[in-house]
Amino acid sequence: MRNLRFGWNKRSLKKLMAMAPIVARAEFSTFLAVVIGSAVYTTGVMAFTVPFRFPDAGVTGIAMLINYTFGVSLPLMIAGANVALLIWAWRELSPRMVLWTVFSVALITVLMKLMGDMPFAHTDQKMLIALIGGAIKGYGGGIVLHSGASMGGTDIVSLYMQKKYGMEIGKFSFYINLCILGASAFVVGVENAMLGLVSVYTSSLMIDNTMLSFDMRRLVLVVTKDPAPVLNFVVRGIGRGATVMDAHGGYSGENRPIVMCLLTRRQTVDLKRFIGENQPSAFMVVSDAREVVGKGFKPWMPR
Repeated sequence: MRNLRFGWNKRSLKKLMAMAPIVARAEFSTFLAVVIGSAVYTTGVMAFTVPFRFPDAGVTGIAMLINYTFGVSLPLMIAGANVALLIWAWRELSPRMVLWTVFSVALITVLMKLMGDMPFAHTDQKMLIALIGGAIKGYGGGIVLHSGASMGGTDIVSLYMQKKYGMEIGKFSFYINLCILGASAFVVGVENAMLGLVSVYTSSLMIDNTMLSFDMRRLVLVVTKDPAPVLNFVVRGIGRGATVMDAHGGYSGENRPIVMCLLTRRQTVDLKRFIGENQPSAFMVVSDAREVVGKGFKPWMPR
């Protein structure tokens, strides 16, 4: 039995080692996103929130209130409070997301410790600080969440609600954190509590806008008599797919095929220039597609 167990472990180890380079290459972009996003978020907390005694949302907000009141270490409280949520998340969310969240929480904990003596802006414009701090935290959080990870705390619950009911993460986080912000008035005062509310609301908007900016594309419709050159440019020139729809003119009754494609902003400009130079009689309609799901774009379900 012992030899059999050793052989199984040995084969598993070899298989794991063989897969490691593939996994590392596939997850490298996620690693960069989590590191950059966590660093940006932590900067917003340690330079634009804690020095001004602003409250925050979620587990971080609760830990801040305890820190303001009793002086308990903020990084240690955040790390400890996330343990129970991560255990629950392992059952409800994907193991990949949970493992990256563990990495993000650990990184934020270390960065908070390192940034404990970080210089901050000395100004009486607290409203400006609240807005800037909220924007920085939301931008960092949006990067992390878009990568398929989270920063722990109520983000885990928000991701579950997004997966289960399709709710927007930023708005859901804002609503469930109103109670925490209300309680903070007894610790940091009414003025700072209201500024904290401004910061959290700004952060929630920035999270949603940051995540949407990664997924947003331009929906382009080109009405032309000769779709072949347009198709060739889209497919071969800028490397995107396209769909041709049969249509006819409402007045002339002539065939007017419509080429539909989803492009980035830069690709849209390139296509517009091509059509202007080669088919000036064609029509081109451009609109924003807030979310594109499917092969080549956003996956159907969070990873």
